[in-house]
Formats: sequence, C-alpha cells, structure tokens
Amino acid sequence: MKKVENFFRALKNLKEIEGKEPPFDTISLTGMVSLFEICFEQSWNAMKEQLEACGYGGHKTGSPKAVIKLAYQSEMIDDEASWLAALQARNNVAHSYNESIALSIIRESQKIYIEMFEKLQKELQEHWM
Repeated sequence: MKKVENFFRALKNLKEIEGKEPPFDTISLTGMVSLFEICFEQSWNAMKEQLEACGYGGHKTGSPKAVIKLAYQSEMIDDEASWLAALQARNNVAHSYNESIALSIIRESQKIYIEMFEKLQKELQEHWM
C-alpha cells in the first residue's frame, strides 16, 4: 500500500494548483507541470499495486497504458479516455519547455485530471483497500 499512500500525497500536492491563473514565471510553470507528472506516475503505480494485490497479477501490468486498460476493465476507473489523455499529457511533459504545452497540461489538470485522480482515490479507499 506504499504506492497508494504516495499517490494520495501526490494528489494532495497537485491540488495546490487549483485556482492558479497565468501568467506564471518559469519556476511556477515547471513546478506545476512536475506536480502533474508526479501525481500521474504515482496514480498508475497505485492502480498496479492494488490490481496485483487483488489477484490481477497474472495480467500484463507493466506499462502505464496496460495498467490503465486493466483498471478500466476491472472497474477501478470509469473513464478510460481521460486516463489515456492524461498518459499522453505525461508523455508531453518532456516538451513542457514549450509554454503552450506546459499551460495545456496545467489547464487540463485543473479542469479534468484533478477530479479524475480524486475519483480514483475514492474508489481505492472504498473498494480496493
């Protein structure tokens, strides 16, 4: 359950970007993108940990995409498309030096991903732990 606890802490940190509005200085921009990246990494690792603990270890759970698909099939998450979009955003973090990409990641985190992560947190607490 260490990964689940890490995810919960990462989500708490990510929620600090709620209500923040541009313009952002470089350090703030980079920091907020990093908070998303860390939360995403911790979320899929938490899903993997709980899926394996509940007997899904025989399935392919190596990559984030495989874990997201298995989590959707097992009803741990209910919006596969948003999770796959978050995976793509995580992959775009490497290009966050591009201000428009960084701002997009922050905006999507505020509008979609924080709520998506909160739903996972609730689901894990109520049905998987």
